Amino acid sequence: QKEIKNVNVTIIADKFYKATTSYAAAGLFRPGTSFCGPTDEITKKWITDSYKYWDELRLTPEAPKAGVTQVSGYIFSSTYPSITRNHYIEKLVPVYRIASEEELQLCPGNWKYGSFFTTVLAQCDLYLPWASTQFTNGGGKFLDYKLESFADLPSKYDLIVNCTGLGAKFLLNDHKIVPMRGQVLKVKAPWIKTFFYADYDTYIIPGFGSVTLGGCRQYDSYNLDINKYDGLSIRERCESLLPSLKSAELIEQRVGLRPHRDPVRVEKDTILVNGRRLKIVHNYGHGGYGVTTAPGTSLYAVKLAKELLMGNSKL
Repeated sequence: QKEIKNVNVTIIADKFYKATTSYAAAGLFRPGTSFCGPTDEITKKWITDSYKYWDELRLTPEAPKAGVTQVSGYIFSSTYPSITRNHYIEKLVPVYRIASEEELQLCPGNWKYGSFFTTVLAQCDLYLPWASTQFTNGGGKFLDYKLESFADLPSKYDLIVNCTGLGAKFLLNDHKIVPMRGQVLKVKAPWIKTFFYADYDTYIIPGFGSVTLGGCRQYDSYNLDINKYDGLSIRERCESLLPSLKSAELIEQRVGLRPHRDPVRVEKDTILVNGRRLKIVHNYGHGGYGVTTAPGTSLYAVKLAKELLMGNSKL
């Protein structure tokens, strides 16, 4: 909408808000070191552009409504120093330093390595409704429709931006995309102001109105049901890291299937549909870093869309 004049944009989806994977995410900006696009240069650009987007939004009056804020915290490990480092963001965020010996004693456990850093957080149960309002205020339309095939598109469009996540596995027969199941607990713990990461995918992330406890990464699992054993494991790990959480009231548990692909696919394509060539820009496969890197990959997708459109006006 911002980049292309007189554009008509329709978002077609069969799931919104609470039914999306992003709704379950804690939304802390910390792209994993395994996250990658087609090249190192493009990957770094996606991450830098994403951070810039979130941080600039954080500085506006809209930030509380959009669920965007700044937060600081720690990552600890008892096994490898590399776990506490992140080459993508060490020079991007305002603070990223080695934790002191005193800081390594903040949480129970045999912590040998640690880092302290400041970053941004985007909480999607606030951000998604806010972004949707911005979109509709700009003339955008939503269409609640389950697309089984590109041949089923309910109208003719000059270009499709394919952000179907895990759905791309079936829509495009893309065998590279794999679900990475995650489960989190949302608890009331207003005294927690600092995030903590530890070994075995353990994390405690304060947000707006709740604290997210996690987590798990179950490769190739399609299970969207809450697993009580995963919940008990998450609670036990987080409480051993921060014992004060034992008194935290459980609000709810959420499950999501992260659409993992290596590399993340953001590229131009054309496919033949009903005898007509359809222009497509793919933008999917972000795994557990979709909220984090969405702005950067979206800006890149818009650039590709402009190249494909070459003067067409209906999107």
